[in-house]
Amino acid sequence: MSVDTRTEQQPSELVWFKSSYSGTNGGDCVEVAATPAAVHVRDSKRPRAASLTFSAEQWGAFAAYAGQA
Repeated sequence: MSVDTRTEQQPSELVWFKSSYSGTNGGDCVEVAATPAAVHVRDSKRPRAASLTFSAEQWGAFAAYAGQA
């Protein structure tokens, strides 16, 4: 994982998604943008702040672990 304000694509080129479980009430949510090389995660309330960047393998391991919980 890395924390970086730079990405292999410019932030404006990334397509961010919020979970369908997130309501429209502006609660605590994360947004995810996937590229072939990485998965980017950011706070939906602070979209211009730094994001976390995970390799596809790291994100896959996290998703597999989270799916077991």
